[in-house]
Amino acid sequence: MQPILDAYDARAILPEDGLAGALAGRVWRPELNGPSTVAVRPGADGQPELVDITRAFPTIRDLCETPDPASALRGAAGETIAPLDAVLANTPPDTRDAAKPWLLAPIDLQAVKAAGVTFAVSMLERVIEERARGNPDAAAAIRVEVGRLVGNDLRRLKPGSPEAMALKSVLVAQGAWSQYLEVGIGPDAEIFTKAQPLSSVGCGQEAGLHPGSQWNNPEPEVALVVASDQRIVGATLGNDVNLRDFEGRSALLLGKAKDNAASCALGPFVRLFDETFSLDHVRRTVVSLEVTGEDGFRLAGTSPLSEISRDPADLVDAMMGGTHQYPDGAVLFLGTMFAPVEDRGAPGQGFTHKVGDRVVIRSPSLGALVNRMRHCQDCEPWTFGAAALMRNLAARGLLNGENPVMTARP
Repeated sequence: MQPILDAYDARAILPEDGLAGALAGRVWRPELNGPSTVAVRPGADGQPELVDITRAFPTIRDLCETPDPASALRGAAGETIAPLDAVLANTPPDTRDAAKPWLLAPIDLQAVKAAGVTFAVSMLERVIEERARGNPDAAAAIRVEVGRLVGNDLRRLKPGSPEAMALKSVLVAQGAWSQYLEVGIGPDAEIFTKAQPLSSVGCGQEAGLHPGSQWNNPEPEVALVVASDQRIVGATLGNDVNLRDFEGRSALLLGKAKDNAASCALGPFVRLFDETFSLDHVRRTVVSLEVTGEDGFRLAGTSPLSEISRDPADLVDAMMGGTHQYPDGAVLFLGTMFAPVEDRGAPGQGFTHKVGDRVVIRSPSLGALVNRMRHCQDCEPWTFGAAALMRNLAARGLLNGENPVMTARP
């Protein structure tokens, strides 16, 4: 099986501007039998190192709840754990030294949510999935039919606008309406639960595919990090692994298509908003994807956030907006326009993963998230949940109530 990481150089996963931004993450520390919150900082030699700031911020959630998380991260004192290169090299589970630290997903107690059908291209592919009933053999012919009825460029159509509602009326009259078109151009965004808190995998770890899926693909996305008061405080990269056959058979199988063991990848770090990085940078970023298989197959593509149908701030408002509360904050996948249709096997069947595929998701401002695909049951089991985290932090004397952000609000 090919290695998850082909280089253990921190520069391969850091943003293009290196350590200019405020980068926060999480590391498993075997000697503490638990995770630590870390800041990525230059060491004495200028190389990136990981500094444990758990004494100041027991969780990433606590850091994000401060009035200015980027300044809080920069001002937090801490203990240097190791160079980033060394921790990165020790992260892949098949070569890991369990006595040394490794990277985790850079979020913890936040709810993990996702916005669906936010790009016109992926919206049309969802319509095709639905009409094909999850059968990849039928997708090519249906793709032609859907393009004829709907058109191939809906990027200028604002969801919920009078023009969008007029198109809906025409499609309903033609019997071509779809639940995916409803959330793609209708007034209400699709927001669903992607994964449980603490269940996400990080950069260098294995990502999970349900063994019963025969038609699936990666979904490279930007994920916003949102505080409990709806402030968007940062962003990271994510892979919203999708099972097209399950969801295509029925939208009621969304949970089975999306929420599986190790099927939510996030990382490598959270970049907090400051003078170097803001929501406008997110709006302008381009997310790229590269899949390389052990069979020699290679797939590449890009997803410009500028082509999103709903503004990221509007999606956050749809997630929270007064009707939902998230006392520990939330992480929101923004969706992707990347829907691979290139044939990997038989003509007309499009792309699907094979075990061992290496997936690299990049953004100039957020770095690179690298994972290898395996069946869910073959990935590292998730056993460290919220109860284990609280017990671990308590045993380390980090839940003594002195940190103001650890105090519950009524």
